[in-house]
Amino acid sequence: MTIKVSSKFDAGNVEAVDAKDPQNVQLKIRPDPYCKGDDITHFQWFHFRLTGVQNQALVVKLVNAGQSSFPEAWPGYKACASYDLTEWFRVQTAWDEKAGVITIQHKSNHDSIYFAYFPPYSYARHQELIAQTHARKNVRLDVIGETLDGHDLDVLRIGHPGKHKRVVWMVARQHPGEAMAEWFVEGFLNRLTDPHDAAAMRVLEHAVFYVMPNVNPDGSIRGHLRTNAVGANLNREWKEPSIERSPEVYHLMKKMDDVGCDLFLDIHGDEEIPFNFLAGSEGIPSFNERLRDLQNTFSTAFVRASPDFQPKPGYTVDEPGKANLAISSNGVGERFKCLSYTLEMPFKDTQDHPDNVHGWSTHRAKHFGAAILQPIFEVVPKLRQPVENHKGDTVVHA
Repeated sequence: MTIKVSSKFDAGNVEAVDAKDPQNVQLKIRPDPYCKGDDITHFQWFHFRLTGVQNQALVVKLVNAGQSSFPEAWPGYKACASYDLTEWFRVQTAWDEKAGVITIQHKSNHDSIYFAYFPPYSYARHQELIAQTHARKNVRLDVIGETLDGHDLDVLRIGHPGKHKRVVWMVARQHPGEAMAEWFVEGFLNRLTDPHDAAAMRVLEHAVFYVMPNVNPDGSIRGHLRTNAVGANLNREWKEPSIERSPEVYHLMKKMDDVGCDLFLDIHGDEEIPFNFLAGSEGIPSFNERLRDLQNTFSTAFVRASPDFQPKPGYTVDEPGKANLAISSNGVGERFKCLSYTLEMPFKDTQDHPDNVHGWSTHRAKHFGAAILQPIFEVVPKLRQPVENHKGDTVVHA
């Protein structure tokens, strides 16, 4: 039976080079549009289906992996596979640095099998998440704008605004290939809206949450790694977003200006580093001892809440005043003088608690998302003090 390579579906990405021999299926990852800001054509995300492969010992080669955005991340990586798009498992994967080729090997037990860089979070599931969450108690849905492809930009509000309520923002998937970020948000939303969770009920007495599970639906659907429909890296657009190039950030920032921000959490995935970590905003001009104390409170509470959180410095800390304000956590932290974080999860697995079958998985990402409620709960009462906002007005705001 002839092997067929398919990727013309939601988040699909691969191009067939030669699929005649099951022992030498050669494929190429399709690149994102050119990203002018990064001066690179990003690619690393793949998601495809092979059919006609029952009982076949497959050897699949991604022949352009060496030219990907992060070739240094391939060593130690294992590809994800699934027969039903629900249960995903890791398969034997080898990196040939000299040839620049990733080789995936697996004997298929069924007529078809899917492979992906990480278990995808489909747009259909995204719509289900929005619909199911917004139908729960104390939740409202606001469509803040549209993407360049015409998709809605959905923001969920959980809780009721009030003069003394802290404002907590969580956003995910600015980089669309980082699907673990939306799995994380799903776990967080399920806990935050659980009417039987005492911590959720208590934190909602003191805070209102604005959650955007997918900032970049165009890139997600198109199967991009880092960019939106026209090649904008949204996490480098926070200094001067525009309707023409980055409407996702433009509308999001406008909404944040309308409602404020006391705590900002931007959820991501890292291709190379094998643990979960936080990157703070130590390099913004307004960073001070108050924000450092808030960071310590949050990090210490997160350690208690989840063994999957490793309080290690994943990225180099910016020098004082040298932060790139085009990155969301820096831009928001400076704009609102607030506690602001980028949270990173691995594409591979956590070094401290490895799972040889699944690696870092959808289930673990969801549990990790639920766990972050505890540090939020502990830091919320400490967030506010009178400060000067980005307009020069003195406000009672973080």
